[in-house]
Amino acid sequence: MFPPAATPDGLAARCTRVLFSPWARLGLLLALLACAATAMLLWQPQHLLTGGWPGRLSGPTALLLFALVYGGCTTAFVPRPVLNLAAGALFGGQAGLAAALAGTVLGAGLAFGLGRVLGQDALRPLLRARWLTAADRQLSEHGFRSMLALRLFPGLPFCATNYCAAVSRMRWFPFLLATALGSIPNTAAYAVAGARAATPTSPVFLVALGFIAVSGLGALAVAWRKRKALRGR
Repeated sequence: MFPPAATPDGLAARCTRVLFSPWARLGLLLALLACAATAMLLWQPQHLLTGGWPGRLSGPTALLLFALVYGGCTTAFVPRPVLNLAAGALFGGQAGLAAALAGTVLGAGLAFGLGRVLGQDALRPLLRARWLTAADRQLSEHGFRSMLALRLFPGLPFCATNYCAAVSRMRWFPFLLATALGSIPNTAAYAVAGARAATPTSPVFLVALGFIAVSGLGALAVAWRKRKALRGR
């Protein structure tokens, strides 16, 4: 007997499996990130520091819109320090901090969701190097503590840590909570520095700048102490 001919339903099912396969989803993620990065290069969000924000926008509407723009920019690899400085310069220290924190959590959640849905299944089998498996184990088993440390002592790019966390087995709530809490000190320092940039000799500006420097040195010290653990020694 001859085997039954392929039915349209069978062909559709195979096409669906291909389109939704882990590598196809990863390709979609990379394409989305490439498009977003290109859009940021063309828009040049650093112009927000030099009056690139529409002057007619003010109040809660402006803060909400800035938080949305902030979240999208961080997903597209725009450095957070630039956006934090812009938040302080545009809205002042307190309001700028609120908008920047909201954008931070939004951007982290968006990147985490994209990485989890589109990239995790394809990338997890590739975690074979000792330092990769050690980092994955740390994020998966001690998610809140590890992410809180990464946010308190910045060193790795914000967007990269979001996607790395998405590939691990870290849960949503610890990730977002650690991001919100751990981002407060440095975000506040940058927002205050942006708000007081016109008076660089003021004590408040100097204290904010000093805190940024100290946190950076602290990040280097923590990374130096943890290097052996990440190498699996």
